[in-house]
Amino acid sequence: MRIGVNVPNFAPGTDPDALRRWAQTVEGLGFDLLMVSDHLAVTPDVAEQYPAPFYEPFTTLSWLAGVTDRVRLGTTVLIVPYRHPLLTARMAANLHRLSGGRLVLGVGVGWARQEFEALGVPFQRRGALTDEYLRVMHDAWRNTDDYDTAAIPIWVGGNSDAGIRRAVRFGAAWHPLRVTPEWLTNAAGRLKATADELGRPVPALTPRIALRETPEAVTTPDRLAGVGTVEQIIADLERIRLLGADTVVLDPFNGDLTEIRRPERAWRTLAAVAAYHRSQEDR
Repeated sequence: MRIGVNVPNFAPGTDPDALRRWAQTVEGLGFDLLMVSDHLAVTPDVAEQYPAPFYEPFTTLSWLAGVTDRVRLGTTVLIVPYRHPLLTARMAANLHRLSGGRLVLGVGVGWARQEFEALGVPFQRRGALTDEYLRVMHDAWRNTDDYDTAAIPIWVGGNSDAGIRRAVRFGAAWHPLRVTPEWLTNAAGRLKATADELGRPVPALTPRIALRETPEAVTTPDRLAGVGTVEQIIADLERIRLLGADTVVLDPFNGDLTEIRRPERAWRTLAAVAAYHRSQEDR
């Protein structure tokens, strides 16, 4: 099982130097993947959780490709209806090619109603538009003379049954976001059942989980995977590995904007996880 990190690309305190330091830390600790989020218009519903400045993912990842060598680069998740599908196909293909085949395109339908309104995209049609645009993108990439790229892995985000079905139809992987360990165990069974129902291969499992170290064990039933002592976090990773996950992405942002300016605490926890990851690879 590979491990990635969702790097904050938003909020006061995020700037080119901070993004560079994050990227070099993630790659230096030996993680396999660096991902960033997507918003285009920081409307009030977006700003409540992810305030400006917000660094657009394609331009940010293109720049980070130039300051890293090995780590894969991805979106968690790109909101598909926000961009014309041929524009997304072009930017993704170019980034994949220019980075040496390092792009992972995590995609989703979006949730910020005011942002949809600001962009002139019908909120109620976001699911249908996502399906339509993914088909257009796949069709475009078949023209390899033009797009000049190998296959781009698609991770389909979304915790609902609709998200699971979309992953089975379009995705190389299913990418559920910030869930409890028990939920994820049950959902892995639903993923297989849906693939069997549709007569399709079972997509890889690539969850994004929280990352928040606490001094004492967290025992509440709604504890998210990745929240708790280092021992709990590692136990969650082991449980996810036993589910057959291909990759797990750690998300160190837990709503505390002051930690954007002070990432050292998250980096210490990531260092402990990296040590666990190396020990697993050595077994």
